[in-house]
Amino acid sequence: MTNPRDNHPHAGLLADSLANSSVEAAAGTRALQLIVNGVERRLRVTPNAVLLDVLRDQLGLTGTKKGCDHGQCGACTLHVNGVAINSCLSLAIMHDGDEITTVEGLERNGELHPVQEAFWEHDAYQCGYCTAGQVMSAVAILKDVRIGSDDASVREAMSGNICRCGAYKNIVAAIQSARKTGRAD
Repeated sequence: MTNPRDNHPHAGLLADSLANSSVEAAAGTRALQLIVNGVERRLRVTPNAVLLDVLRDQLGLTGTKKGCDHGQCGACTLHVNGVAINSCLSLAIMHDGDEITTVEGLERNGELHPVQEAFWEHDAYQCGYCTAGQVMSAVAILKDVRIGSDDASVREAMSGNICRCGAYKNIVAAIQSARKTGRAD
């Protein structure tokens, strides 16, 4: 016996629509819009996709590193709406519509950000693995008026970023240099 709805003129459209929504539901993805380094990006992510992984795997922005995957090392630090976060602890779907800045987004017109330049000038890196997170945290603390300008305050504010090579002295020197020359913007 045939179903009378099968003969409806829009039956094919309805079936296609249901099939498409079933595929999306089966895949378990959600639409996500981000503004990444000033560029609007629309993508689909699973509800459990971590922001760090989406940026690296779907958008190819590999400057932000995966270190500990527990929010303890700071290698994954980036800015969301101007605030530094550990992207390994944040679900991508939570940031729908947010402005994300990664280390790749700091340069302007081919010129390094002043903090990046200070890191270069003060040799504030060794292997370089933690450098992106260190730079992103440094940019954030230099903009935060609540953080003192003395070395101890800078070290405390940067304590969420681990450098396994031990370049801490040079990192603090770079941050202070960027502050003193007014190059922290």
